[in-house]
Amino acid sequence: MSTKRLYYTDPYLTDFDATVVSASTESGHSRVTLDRTAFYPTSGGQPFDTGLLNGQPVVDVIDTDAGAIVHVVDGDIGPGEMVRGAVDWPRRFDHMQQHTGQHILSAAFDRLLSVRTVSFHLGDDGSTIDLQREVSAGEIARAEADANSVVFADGRVSIRFASDEEAAALPLRKEPARTGRLRLVEIANCDLSACGGTHVPSAGMVGLIAVTGWERFKGATRLGFACGERARREHGRLRDTVTAAMRVASVPAGEIVPAIERLLAETRESGRTIRRLQEEVAVSRAASLRAEAQTAGPYRLVLRAIPGWDAAALKVLAAAVVSEPGLVVVLVGDGQPAPVVVTRSADVAFDAGAWMKRATAELGGRGGGRPELAQGGIQADATRIITFASSTL
Repeated sequence: MSTKRLYYTDPYLTDFDATVVSASTESGHSRVTLDRTAFYPTSGGQPFDTGLLNGQPVVDVIDTDAGAIVHVVDGDIGPGEMVRGAVDWPRRFDHMQQHTGQHILSAAFDRLLSVRTVSFHLGDDGSTIDLQREVSAGEIARAEADANSVVFADGRVSIRFASDEEAAALPLRKEPARTGRLRLVEIANCDLSACGGTHVPSAGMVGLIAVTGWERFKGATRLGFACGERARREHGRLRDTVTAAMRVASVPAGEIVPAIERLLAETRESGRTIRRLQEEVAVSRAASLRAEAQTAGPYRLVLRAIPGWDAAALKVLAAAVVSEPGLVVVLVGDGQPAPVVVTRSADVAFDAGAWMKRATAELGGRGGGRPELAQGGIQADATRIITFASSTL
């Protein structure tokens, strides 16, 4: 039995009465089919409605192949009951704004640039449109401006139904995904599409359409967008971020990017200076570490904690130490997990990678490497790591 979809003709309907046609229990939830419903099921890129059914939370709404809508309810509802449904209006209206905005934005790309929308997704936190080709920043700006001109014109959004034959003679933006009686959504002077989703009654109620970002995706473009209240919240986040960046960088908004570029350049230069100084220190310190090496079988062993040194600096120092033959070196820096570097001279038959694997397995952490050099982060303090190295080497 098909469920009568009340949202098809009245997306503003949030409270309704219905009869339970069938009900079952699965994983502690009732799966309820009604004779009629205002709850929108997940379909066509739009998420499902939430709300209450006889006071019980509706946690999912499923559109079945047979045309019935199943309501997954966090509570007990039995067959034959008369129930009262209440749709969560803020969530419904948000989806209405996003879905109508998607129609308008997709139509703008199609009309201005002949770029079709392949698919779209309305999420709780963000929405996306997948376009059929890569588009430039300029093209995106044109389409966004055109879409908002439609919003500002506040044309009517109307719903009508048509047969396959009638729809075939209409200028639909895209080929319908289903056959039979079609529900058509028309936005005045903008778009005509077959769609089962919920929409605002006029374009102006979308509020605003804002492109929030884009990226290459499978050789085409995935575009993020936000409409209405979501666009306002997105603007607020951007405003707060820009204001904070202005305060930290002590520059006006228009100079934030150049300021960041300068800071990155200075950071890279500082990094090069630090590495150069570390290499100079390493050469000097390596000699003293070699002088302190202890004999361990066929090689000499250097086991040291180097406070304040990270993994990159430890690698430089360790490489300087093993520049002479006959040495195995284990150096431990600061941190949790503690950075550890183990290496050996070219003439020594010792597998640094195997030792690191054993150390992380017994002490905890992650790491690996080659026979001549390995590094990792070990979940132990420096004293314990040095003790472990002394007992295993």
